[in-house]
Amino acid sequence: MLKKTILLLFAMIITLQLAAQNKENRKTIKTNRIKKAPKIDGLLNDDAWKNAELCTDFVILRPDNGKLVSSEYQTTVKVVYDDNAVYISAQMNDPDPEGIPQEFATRDNFSIADFFLVTINPNDDGQNPFEFVVQSTGNQGDSKVSNGREDFNWSAVWKSAAKITDKGWNVEMEIPYRAIRFANQPIQSWGFNFHRRLEKLNQQHTWTHIDNSVGRWTQYDGLITNFRDIKPSTRLNLYPYASATTNVFEGESEFDWSVGMDIKYGLSENFTLDATLIPDFSQVGFDDVVLNLGPFEQRFTEQRQFFTEGTELFNIGRLFYSRRIGSYPIDQFDVYGNLGADEEVTDYPNKVTMLNAVKISGRTKGGLGIGFFNAITEKTSATIKNTNTGEIRKEVIAPFTNYNIMVLDQQFNQNSTISLINTNVARVGEFRDANVTALDWHIETKDSKYNADGSVKMSTISDDINNPNTGYTFDNSFGYNSGHWNWEVGYNFENKDFNPNDLGILFSNNQQTLYSSAGWRTLQPTKNFNRYNFNFYQQLNYQHHSDIYTGYNAGLNYNAQTRNRFSYGANFNYGSREKDFFEPRQGSTSGIYFMQPERKNANIYISTNSQKKLELNLNGYITSYSNNPKQGYGYSFAPRYRFTNQFSLRYRLNFNKTNDDQGYVDEDGTNIIFGMRDRKSYTNTVSGKYNFSTNSSLSLSFRHYWGSVNYNGFYNLNSEGNLDPNLTYNGDNVNFNSWNLDLNYIWQFAPGSQLIAFYRNSIFNEDTNSNLSFFKNLDNLFDQSQRHTFSVRFVYFIDYNKLKSIF
Repeated sequence: MLKKTILLLFAMIITLQLAAQNKENRKTIKTNRIKKAPKIDGLLNDDAWKNAELCTDFVILRPDNGKLVSSEYQTTVKVVYDDNAVYISAQMNDPDPEGIPQEFATRDNFSIADFFLVTINPNDDGQNPFEFVVQSTGNQGDSKVSNGREDFNWSAVWKSAAKITDKGWNVEMEIPYRAIRFANQPIQSWGFNFHRRLEKLNQQHTWTHIDNSVGRWTQYDGLITNFRDIKPSTRLNLYPYASATTNVFEGESEFDWSVGMDIKYGLSENFTLDATLIPDFSQVGFDDVVLNLGPFEQRFTEQRQFFTEGTELFNIGRLFYSRRIGSYPIDQFDVYGNLGADEEVTDYPNKVTMLNAVKISGRTKGGLGIGFFNAITEKTSATIKNTNTGEIRKEVIAPFTNYNIMVLDQQFNQNSTISLINTNVARVGEFRDANVTALDWHIETKDSKYNADGSVKMSTISDDINNPNTGYTFDNSFGYNSGHWNWEVGYNFENKDFNPNDLGILFSNNQQTLYSSAGWRTLQPTKNFNRYNFNFYQQLNYQHHSDIYTGYNAGLNYNAQTRNRFSYGANFNYGSREKDFFEPRQGSTSGIYFMQPERKNANIYISTNSQKKLELNLNGYITSYSNNPKQGYGYSFAPRYRFTNQFSLRYRLNFNKTNDDQGYVDEDGTNIIFGMRDRKSYTNTVSGKYNFSTNSSLSLSFRHYWGSVNYNGFYNLNSEGNLDPNLTYNGDNVNFNSWNLDLNYIWQFAPGSQLIAFYRNSIFNEDTNSNLSFFKNLDNLFDQSQRHTFSVRFVYFIDYNKLKSIF
């Protein structure tokens, strides 16, 4: 099967026309070497700018794609360089400078403010530029782009200044060579583009025209030539840190402190080593925990900076779920289920400590991306005490473990890529090891209109108890994306043994799907709309190993934005009766299933103009089920008010209710027991920020989740997937609360250096009091013990080149 798939892939590559995007008539200018660097203050009066060639004649990207910008809003940009950095200045005309929006934001976050953005692509490959942003407030943002996807978790240290003038506003930027990657060649030409956002006009302008009807936006760079005799600097950046944390719970205090360092080192002009030594994640945000009654784990977002920054290569193929590393112990042995009659667990750690991690990544001039990732976690044990003898023993719940990823990603023709990925998890002792290998591809024709997208993957799980088993999966689709229309048709399957979950995440295997989708969009604004689009999808589902038909899904959605920036949309979804082999918790090959009822769902949303002081977002849904009492509905309400350019608050209420829901509860050795239950959940969140300046801010994040379940009756699952009454089983209702409040103060006292003060108040409770009213439930929650966490973290940025010059 694997050999046939690879042969099919290469036949497909030969069939498709693979040629570079036509770059005729691209805008090109020459840059100048300067003797004295400009002062980065936004004034543009330095000698460095006097003889620089102009980049001008900006065009509109959106909404009127391709239209020349009028002179009163034109932009002129200059680019110069020296031995240390590239310098960029921009003068942006605006007939009403006092009306330029200037809402403050924290780094890498956009607000209601104009911005100037530059993309720099030293390899000029049309796929992997670096992106640097300056807002009209002076706030910075930066990202690393891969195949059109911006990663704002990536950060560099660079200088910028913004200044409002009587003609509009100016930007000056200094991008040091250590912030980007380029080849060591005597004469170079780099791909560049410049973007300007005008909030009050709802427009975005670019130096080179980006045709929104075909291809990716990164394929339309202009060219800046004549970079001469520049050499990559030694890229060695050190981020030493020190932190102290205090936890107060039930009257007892715990104090901990840590010192460590993050290192970024340029192994060559194109490859970088990132390492974290003695990592400290004490200030990461809280997880949005919910009451999970389903057969699959809840997926959480990654918040640890080391795992969010510069990981685009490692995320290819969707085999890397970084929360596996240093998270909850793996239940290799059921500690509680194997206790002796006189034993009790006195300590069960709720996390595994990560000892260190490194990643090496980069891309050659020829477009070959290479990535290597490695992390190590320590051995973790539960403590068990004999209540009669007092004897203490340890039970390993997570062994010493090594996590490894290797990626080779060959890009070509500015629109295509083929990747080989391998992940490996090796555990010490009688614990299982895991290996997953994948071949992933995205191939487009010369004109970027037609594409083939897919992958083939194989997993191998081995341990000392069971024989190794191997699983595999395949997916491929053919699509079209040009002009108003896009469509896709494809097929995928995962066999019953495919399991990437030691380092990845897959909710269900043993499935196969025939799928297709189609969409239509506007390319230019109309009399009443900035844009609108329609999309349709459908899926025909089967079990893989038996070829049993399991169900059909389809949906239609519509989204639009009016000229007044009022956004709204709706979607309608249908699901046929479905044989669900996962809800009974018996394994997908057991032949046991639950027959889910036919489902019809409608959802609508509205969003008001975000530029106004008051912004309001609303949505609601209703779901009905044929020949079944089950019914669901819910809504969300989310106003945001901007009191000043420095202070804003956002509140969100989510409410969900399902009456007569049916799902797995238990089993008694003879029967699989389901419950008929009424479920509801409330989620209240508040987020706010106050910016003292672009380098100093106070932020608030609050979330209270309340989920409750009331059982109306219990049933046995029969052989036809239906439910028969069970009059003897008694189960408990569920009342689940999670409360978190985070208060953060961040002060960037020097480029790349921060002082962060953090406070968290958290409460958790789960009991059977599901009939409480909302406020009675709060009283019940506050009867529980609260955990208070205080933390201070100091991070200092050290550039080896400056350190060397001092000594």
